[in-house]
Amino acid sequence: MMDQFAGLYNYWIFIVLMMIGFYIVMAQHNLIKKVVGLNIFQVSVFIFYISMSKVEDGSAPIIAEGITVYSNPLPHVLILTAIVVGVATTALALALVVRIRDSYGSIEEDEIEAEERRREKHF
Repeated sequence: MMDQFAGLYNYWIFIVLMMIGFYIVMAQHNLIKKVVGLNIFQVSVFIFYISMSKVEDGSAPIIAEGITVYSNPLPHVLILTAIVVGVATTALALALVVRIRDSYGSIEEDEIEAEERRREKHF
């Protein structure tokens, strides 16, 4: 029984990281912390995708004698692309946080909402 759970540790790590990232996004009011939470969530999806692509006793897709089971390299390539997109998205999110701070003077959600309500009353 214990061996079954130990063999699935990648999936347990995925679940824990996903829930940590989701909690940070939902519970925190600081925009930087929300961006970090989204990154943790994203990394958990990467781990899940790579874990699913694991082929037991699989070899690199190079034809050689005695090798009958091959691993598909496509999931790893897709994750590399997703990492690059994730870095670009994080940079954009942080740039937006900087602009929000310049405009509202804060990166806390409740303070931004209060400032937005104050601005709406003036118009």
